[in-house]
Amino acid sequence: MRHNAVMTCARLLSVLSVCLILGLAACSSNDEVDVSRPNAPVEELYNNGMDAIAARRLATAVDQFNLVQQNYPYSTWAVNAQLMSGYALYLQTKYTEALSVLDQFIQLHPAHRDIAYAYYLRALCYYEQIADISREQRGTERAMAALRDVVDRFPDTTYARDAQLKIDLCVDHLAGAEMEIGRFYQKQHLYTAAIGRFQRVVDDYQTTNQVAEAMARLVEVYLALGLQDEAKRTASVLGYNYPGSYWYFETYKQLNKDDLVGLPNATGQQPQKGFWSSITNIF
Repeated sequence: MRHNAVMTCARLLSVLSVCLILGLAACSSNDEVDVSRPNAPVEELYNNGMDAIAARRLATAVDQFNLVQQNYPYSTWAVNAQLMSGYALYLQTKYTEALSVLDQFIQLHPAHRDIAYAYYLRALCYYEQIADISREQRGTERAMAALRDVVDRFPDTTYARDAQLKIDLCVDHLAGAEMEIGRFYQKQHLYTAAIGRFQRVVDDYQTTNQVAEAMARLVEVYLALGLQDEAKRTASVLGYNYPGSYWYFETYKQLNKDDLVGLPNATGQQPQKGFWSSITNIF
């Protein structure tokens, strides 16, 4: 009987020990407690950091990479850890901190095999901070400069190809910001200021999808100012370059409303190219 009681207690203690171990493991996982040794071998620390990134324990990853750099500053592991620390900070949207790390990496290791990626990641930190078109766009210009740096330095890489796509988006974003300001001026009847914004889109952002609207808005402003010749001249350029666009049709309707052109037929359908030719021939 006593023997059985001792065995029962032993089993109970064993079960409790297992539960305690599992409970501590669960707490470690949930609270992201770092149980690694600060003075562990460099490879262990670095791999801990990589595992933490894979598990999205990004703060832990940065800590591990920092330990690599602190404890083994002259190793190749430290160089890689610095770059990966910048990546982990980027994933945390800590862009200012990431930029500081990446700028230092680029300065210290210009010939590193992953230097193209460092420049690309640096550009992404700026790109992710681009503000809405209703706000000041200095950040967009900084992002474009960083992205162009990638394209210029590493033209034959996948990073350059993606950077070029993002540059195009930045250009369209800047054009959109100009249009936003121009529309505001137009609503406030500040027509001279509005013309300046719309004309800048036409002149400086010719590859964007904002140009057709910019021309249509110029026509509206010129008509509001009574500048019919300028309105018709701009409309002819719009019709020549964007004959099937929404803004082409809207501009035609506005000119027709002001008796500057006749409807092509009784149904009021969208005008044909001959309409724009007739406007051009006026001049």
